Amino acid sequence: MTDLNFHTEAMTVVKRWGDRIHGKTVVITGTSEGGLGATTALALAHAQPSKIFLLARNERKVSNVIKEIKEISPSTQVPFVSIELDDFDSVRKAAATILALTDTIDVLINNAGVMAIPWEKNKDGIEKTLAINHLGHFLLTKRLFPAIIAAGPGSRVVNLTSAGYKMGPFRFDDWNFSDGREYNPFASYAQSKTANILFTVALAKRAKDHGVLAFAVHPGYIPDTSLTKHMASVDADEMNRVSLENTGGKFAPDEPKSLQQGAATSIVAALSPDLASHSGAYLADCQIEEVRGYANDSKLAGKLWEISEKLVGESFGI
Repeated sequence: MTDLNFHTEAMTVVKRWGDRIHGKTVVITGTSEGGLGATTALALAHAQPSKIFLLARNERKVSNVIKEIKEISPSTQVPFVSIELDDFDSVRKAAATILALTDTIDVLINNAGVMAIPWEKNKDGIEKTLAINHLGHFLLTKRLFPAIIAAGPGSRVVNLTSAGYKMGPFRFDDWNFSDGREYNPFASYAQSKTANILFTVALAKRAKDHGVLAFAVHPGYIPDTSLTKHMASVDADEMNRVSLENTGGKFAPDEPKSLQQGAATSIVAALSPDLASHSGAYLADCQIEEVRGYANDSKLAGKLWEISEKLVGESFGI
Protein backbone atom coordinates (compact mmCIF):
# COMPACT_ATOMS: atom_id res chain seq x y z
CA MET A 1 0.00 0.00 0.00
CA THR A 2 3.07 2.23 0.32
CA ASP A 3 2.97 3.09 -3.38
CA LEU A 4 -0.51 4.63 -3.10
CA ASN A 5 -0.74 8.35 -2.41
CA PHE A 6 -2.47 11.71 -3.06
CA HIS A 7 -2.44 11.13 -6.82
CA THR A 8 -3.79 7.56 -6.81
CA GLU A 9 -7.08 7.13 -8.67
CA ALA A 10 -10.01 4.90 -7.79
CA MET A 11 -9.57 2.58 -10.73
CA THR A 12 -5.98 1.85 -9.73
CA VAL A 13 -7.24 0.54 -6.39
CA VAL A 14 -10.04 -1.48 -7.98
CA LYS A 15 -7.63 -3.11 -10.40
CA ARG A 16 -5.46 -4.17 -7.46
CA TRP A 17 -8.07 -5.47 -5.04
CA GLY A 18 -11.33 -5.66 -6.98
CA ASP A 19 -11.49 -9.43 -6.64
CA ARG A 20 -12.24 -8.89 -2.96
CA ILE A 21 -15.65 -7.37 -3.78
CA HIS A 22 -16.51 -9.51 -6.80
CA GLY A 23 -19.94 -11.12 -6.28
CA LYS A 24 -20.49 -9.28 -3.00
CA THR A 25 -22.80 -6.53 -1.76
CA VAL A 26 -22.05 -2.84 -1.27
CA VAL A 27 -24.24 -0.05 0.17
CA ILE A 28 -23.26 3.57 -0.51
CA THR A 29 -24.95 6.78 0.63
CA GLY A 30 -24.80 10.05 -1.29
CA THR A 31 -24.68 8.65 -4.81
CA SER A 32 -26.09 11.47 -6.94
CA GLU A 33 -24.56 11.86 -10.39
CA GLY A 34 -21.27 13.76 -10.45
CA GLY A 35 -20.49 13.23 -6.78
CA LEU A 36 -17.96 11.23 -4.81
CA GLY A 37 -20.39 8.43 -3.96
CA ALA A 38 -21.31 7.94 -7.61
CA THR A 39 -17.64 7.91 -8.60
CA THR A 40 -16.96 5.29 -5.93
CA ALA A 41 -19.87 3.14 -7.09
CA LEU A 42 -18.85 3.35 -10.75
CA ALA A 43 -15.29 2.34 -9.95
CA LEU A 44 -16.43 -0.60 -7.81
CA ALA A 45 -18.77 -1.73 -10.60
CA HIS A 46 -15.71 -2.76 -12.61
CA ALA A 47 -15.13 -5.50 -10.02
CA GLN A 48 -18.61 -6.92 -10.71
CA PRO A 49 -20.15 -6.99 -7.23
CA SER A 50 -23.46 -8.79 -6.91
CA LYS A 51 -25.33 -5.70 -5.68
CA ILE A 52 -24.58 -2.01 -5.29
CA PHE A 53 -27.28 -0.20 -3.34
CA LEU A 54 -27.34 3.49 -4.22
CA LEU A 55 -28.81 5.71 -1.51
CA ALA A 56 -29.70 9.34 -2.16
CA ARG A 57 -32.50 11.84 -1.74
CA ASN A 58 -33.51 12.11 -5.40
CA GLU A 59 -33.87 9.12 -7.74
CA ARG A 60 -33.67 11.35 -10.80
CA LYS A 61 -30.11 12.34 -9.86
CA VAL A 62 -29.11 8.68 -9.60
CA SER A 63 -30.76 7.27 -12.75
CA ASN A 64 -27.74 7.91 -14.99
CA VAL A 65 -25.42 6.36 -12.41
CA ILE A 66 -27.54 3.20 -12.42
CA LYS A 67 -27.45 3.13 -16.21
CA GLU A 68 -23.66 3.50 -16.28
CA ILE A 69 -23.16 0.76 -13.70
CA LYS A 70 -25.35 -1.61 -15.70
CA GLU A 71 -23.27 -0.86 -18.79
CA ILE A 72 -20.07 -1.61 -16.89
CA SER A 73 -21.39 -4.74 -15.16
CA PRO A 74 -24.71 -6.05 -16.52
CA SER A 75 -24.83 -8.78 -13.87
CA THR A 76 -24.74 -6.31 -10.96
CA GLN A 77 -28.07 -5.43 -9.37
CA VAL A 78 -28.32 -1.69 -8.67
CA PRO A 79 -31.28 -0.87 -6.42
CA PHE A 80 -31.97 2.79 -5.68
CA VAL A 81 -33.06 3.51 -2.12
CA SER A 82 -34.48 6.89 -1.13
CA ILE A 83 -33.12 8.36 2.08
CA GLU A 84 -33.20 11.65 3.99
CA LEU A 85 -30.41 11.26 6.51
CA ASP A 86 -31.70 14.01 8.82
CA ASP A 87 -35.08 12.26 9.01
CA PHE A 88 -34.62 9.20 11.20
CA ASP A 89 -37.91 7.66 10.07
CA SER A 90 -36.62 7.88 6.49
CA VAL A 91 -33.38 6.19 7.59
CA ARG A 92 -35.32 3.36 9.20
CA LYS A 93 -37.43 2.93 6.08
CA ALA A 94 -34.34 2.88 3.86
CA ALA A 95 -32.69 0.25 6.03
CA ALA A 96 -35.83 -1.90 5.93
CA THR A 97 -35.91 -1.63 2.12
CA ILE A 98 -32.30 -2.77 1.90
CA LEU A 99 -32.77 -5.66 4.32
CA ALA A 100 -35.75 -6.87 2.31
CA LEU A 101 -33.45 -7.23 -0.70
CA THR A 102 -30.30 -8.69 0.86
CA ASP A 103 -29.30 -10.77 3.86
CA THR A 104 -25.66 -9.70 3.76
CA ILE A 105 -23.72 -6.45 3.32
CA ASP A 106 -19.99 -6.78 2.78
CA VAL A 107 -19.20 -3.06 2.66
CA LEU A 108 -21.20 -0.06 3.88
CA ILE A 109 -19.79 3.29 2.73
CA ASN A 110 -21.32 6.19 4.65
CA ASN A 111 -20.38 8.78 2.04
CA ALA A 112 -23.10 11.44 2.05
CA GLY A 113 -22.55 14.77 3.73
CA VAL A 114 -23.15 18.52 3.86
CA MET A 115 -20.84 21.42 4.66
CA ALA A 116 -21.31 24.95 5.95
CA ILE A 117 -25.08 24.98 5.60
CA PRO A 118 -27.23 27.72 7.17
CA TRP A 119 -28.61 27.10 10.67
CA GLU A 120 -31.50 24.66 10.58
CA LYS A 121 -32.89 21.88 12.76
CA ASN A 122 -34.46 18.59 11.77
CA LYS A 123 -37.90 17.61 13.01
CA ASP A 124 -36.34 16.25 16.21
CA GLY A 125 -34.75 19.60 17.00
CA ILE A 126 -31.21 18.52 16.10
CA GLU A 127 -28.87 20.75 14.11
CA LYS A 128 -28.96 19.45 10.55
CA THR A 129 -25.24 19.10 9.86
CA LEU A 130 -24.87 16.76 12.83
CA ALA A 131 -28.07 14.93 11.92
CA ILE A 132 -27.02 14.34 8.30
CA ASN A 133 -23.28 13.80 8.61
CA HIS A 134 -23.24 11.67 11.75
CA LEU A 135 -26.52 10.67 13.34
CA GLY A 136 -28.28 9.49 10.18
CA HIS A 137 -25.30 7.31 9.33
CA PHE A 138 -25.05 6.09 12.93
CA LEU A 139 -28.66 4.93 12.77
CA LEU A 140 -28.32 3.46 9.28
CA THR A 141 -25.26 1.48 10.37
CA LYS A 142 -27.11 0.25 13.45
CA ARG A 143 -30.10 -0.90 11.44
CA LEU A 144 -27.95 -2.63 8.79
CA PHE A 145 -25.52 -4.15 11.27
CA PRO A 146 -27.10 -7.64 11.37
CA ALA A 147 -26.54 -7.95 7.61
CA ILE A 148 -22.99 -6.60 7.95
CA ILE A 149 -22.25 -9.28 10.57
CA ALA A 150 -23.92 -11.91 8.39
CA ALA A 151 -21.48 -11.15 5.56
CA GLY A 152 -18.78 -12.78 7.69
CA PRO A 153 -15.45 -11.74 9.19
CA GLY A 154 -13.84 -8.87 7.34
CA SER A 155 -17.01 -6.99 6.40
CA ARG A 156 -16.45 -3.25 6.60
CA VAL A 157 -17.99 0.08 7.50
CA VAL A 158 -16.33 3.10 5.88
CA ASN A 159 -17.23 6.50 7.36
CA LEU A 160 -16.27 9.51 5.29
CA THR A 161 -14.93 12.32 7.41
CA SER A 162 -12.67 15.26 6.57
CA ALA A 163 -9.47 16.98 7.58
CA GLY A 164 -11.98 19.70 8.49
CA TYR A 165 -12.29 17.91 11.84
CA LYS A 166 -9.15 19.90 12.73
CA MET A 167 -11.29 23.04 12.97
CA GLY A 168 -12.91 21.83 16.16
CA PRO A 169 -13.80 19.00 18.55
CA PHE A 170 -17.21 17.60 19.35
CA ARG A 171 -19.10 20.08 21.55
CA PHE A 172 -20.27 17.68 24.24
CA ASP A 173 -21.67 20.48 26.40
CA ASP A 174 -23.44 22.27 23.54
CA TRP A 175 -23.70 20.13 20.41
CA ASN A 176 -26.75 22.14 19.25
CA PHE A 177 -24.96 25.51 19.42
CA SER A 178 -27.32 26.91 22.06
CA ASP A 179 -30.22 26.24 19.71
CA GLY A 180 -28.52 28.23 16.97
CA ARG A 181 -27.55 31.30 18.96
CA GLU A 182 -23.86 30.35 18.80
CA TYR A 183 -23.96 28.65 15.43
CA ASN A 184 -20.98 28.78 13.11
CA PRO A 185 -21.21 26.68 9.92
CA PHE A 186 -17.53 25.70 9.95
CA ALA A 187 -17.58 24.79 13.64
CA SER A 188 -20.68 22.71 12.94
CA TYR A 189 -18.97 20.94 10.05
CA ALA A 190 -15.88 20.30 12.17
CA GLN A 191 -18.00 18.87 14.98
CA SER A 192 -19.72 16.45 12.61
CA LYS A 193 -16.44 15.34 11.04
CA THR A 194 -14.91 14.75 14.47
CA ALA A 195 -18.03 12.74 15.26
CA ASN A 196 -17.41 10.57 12.18
CA ILE A 197 -13.96 9.67 13.48
CA LEU A 198 -15.09 9.08 17.06
CA PHE A 199 -17.91 6.87 15.77
CA THR A 200 -15.35 4.86 13.81
CA VAL A 201 -13.14 4.46 16.88
CA ALA A 202 -16.04 3.24 19.02
CA LEU A 203 -17.47 1.00 16.29
CA ALA A 204 -14.12 -0.68 15.65
CA LYS A 205 -13.86 -1.56 19.34
CA ARG A 206 -17.44 -2.75 19.74
CA ALA A 207 -17.57 -4.64 16.43
CA LYS A 208 -14.27 -6.48 16.88
CA ASP A 209 -15.83 -9.63 18.30
CA HIS A 210 -18.21 -9.74 15.34
CA GLY A 211 -15.35 -9.59 12.83
CA VAL A 212 -16.48 -6.23 11.42
CA LEU A 213 -13.87 -3.60 10.54
CA ALA A 214 -14.41 0.18 10.58
CA PHE A 215 -12.42 2.98 8.97
CA ALA A 216 -12.66 6.77 8.76
CA VAL A 217 -11.69 8.33 5.42
CA HIS A 218 -10.66 11.85 4.47
CA PRO A 219 -11.16 11.92 0.69
CA GLY A 220 -9.46 15.29 0.23
CA TYR A 221 -10.67 18.61 -1.06
CA ILE A 222 -12.66 17.87 -4.22
CA PRO A 223 -14.08 21.06 -5.72
CA ASP A 224 -16.06 19.18 -8.38
CA THR A 225 -18.63 17.91 -5.88
CA SER A 226 -21.67 19.78 -4.54
CA LEU A 227 -20.39 19.69 -0.96
CA THR A 228 -19.53 23.39 -0.94
CA LYS A 229 -22.64 24.56 -2.78
CA HIS A 230 -23.77 26.61 0.22
CA MET A 231 -20.60 28.70 0.10
CA ALA A 232 -19.87 31.43 -2.43
CA SER A 233 -16.21 30.37 -2.15
CA VAL A 234 -14.00 28.34 0.15
CA ASP A 235 -13.21 30.89 2.86
CA ALA A 236 -9.79 29.70 4.03
CA ASP A 237 -9.35 32.71 6.34
CA GLU A 238 -12.60 31.98 8.18
CA MET A 239 -11.72 28.29 8.44
CA ASN A 240 -8.39 29.20 9.98
CA ARG A 241 -10.04 31.65 12.39
CA VAL A 242 -12.51 29.00 13.56
CA SER A 243 -9.70 26.48 13.97
CA LEU A 244 -7.59 28.87 16.02
CA GLU A 245 -10.57 29.75 18.20
CA ASN A 246 -11.60 26.14 18.81
CA THR A 247 -8.26 24.32 18.94
CA GLY A 248 -5.47 26.87 19.04
CA GLY A 249 -4.09 25.35 15.83
CA LYS A 250 -4.07 26.61 12.26
CA PHE A 251 -6.06 25.06 9.43
CA ALA A 252 -5.88 25.38 5.67
CA PRO A 253 -7.72 23.41 2.97
CA ASP A 254 -5.81 20.72 1.07
CA GLU A 255 -4.70 21.01 -2.50
CA PRO A 256 -7.62 20.04 -4.77
CA LYS A 257 -8.20 16.49 -6.01
CA SER A 258 -10.19 15.05 -8.88
CA LEU A 259 -13.20 12.84 -8.17
CA GLN A 260 -11.17 9.77 -9.15
CA GLN A 261 -8.44 10.74 -6.71
CA GLY A 262 -10.98 11.50 -4.00
CA ALA A 263 -12.69 8.12 -4.33
CA ALA A 264 -9.43 6.20 -4.13
CA THR A 265 -9.08 6.37 -0.34
CA SER A 266 -12.67 5.19 0.21
CA ILE A 267 -11.96 2.16 -1.96
CA VAL A 268 -8.68 1.46 -0.16
CA ALA A 269 -10.65 1.45 3.12
CA ALA A 270 -13.27 -0.83 1.59
CA LEU A 271 -10.91 -3.36 0.01
CA SER A 272 -7.29 -3.27 1.16
CA PRO A 273 -6.20 -6.48 2.91
CA ASP A 274 -3.34 -4.50 4.47
CA LEU A 275 -5.86 -2.79 6.76
CA ALA A 276 -7.22 -5.96 8.33
CA SER A 277 -5.33 -5.37 11.58
CA HIS A 278 -5.93 -1.62 11.68
CA SER A 279 -9.66 -1.32 12.34
CA GLY A 280 -10.53 2.12 13.67
CA ALA A 281 -7.86 3.86 11.60
CA TYR A 282 -8.16 7.23 9.87
CA LEU A 283 -7.03 7.27 6.23
CA ALA A 284 -6.00 10.13 3.97
CA ASP A 285 -4.25 9.97 0.60
CA CYS A 286 -4.68 6.17 0.70
CA GLN A 287 -2.56 5.88 3.86
CA ILE A 288 -3.17 5.61 7.60
CA GLU A 289 -2.66 8.91 9.41
CA GLU A 290 -2.65 9.90 13.05
CA VAL A 291 -5.40 12.23 14.23
CA ARG A 292 -5.65 14.76 17.02
CA GLY A 293 -6.36 13.42 20.47
CA TYR A 294 -9.90 14.76 20.73
CA ALA A 295 -10.84 12.71 17.64
CA ASN A 296 -9.50 9.30 18.72
CA ASP A 297 -9.93 9.31 22.50
CA SER A 298 -11.76 6.10 23.41
CA LYS A 299 -13.57 7.71 26.37
CA LEU A 300 -14.85 10.52 24.17
CA ALA A 301 -15.84 7.97 21.53
CA GLY A 302 -17.86 6.09 24.13
CA LYS A 303 -19.47 9.29 25.34
CA LEU A 304 -20.50 10.23 21.80
CA TRP A 305 -21.89 6.73 21.27
CA GLU A 306 -24.20 7.16 24.26
CA ILE A 307 -25.31 10.61 23.09
CA SER A 308 -25.94 9.27 19.58
CA GLU A 309 -28.10 6.43 20.86
CA LYS A 310 -30.14 8.90 22.87
CA LEU A 311 -30.59 11.33 19.97
CA VAL A 312 -31.70 8.66 17.46
CA GLY A 313 -33.82 6.92 20.09
CA GLU A 314 -32.26 3.49 19.67
CA SER A 315 -29.60 1.38 21.32
CA PHE A 316 -27.04 -0.03 18.90
CA GLY A 317 -26.93 -3.28 20.83
CA ILE A 318 -23.20 -4.07 20.68
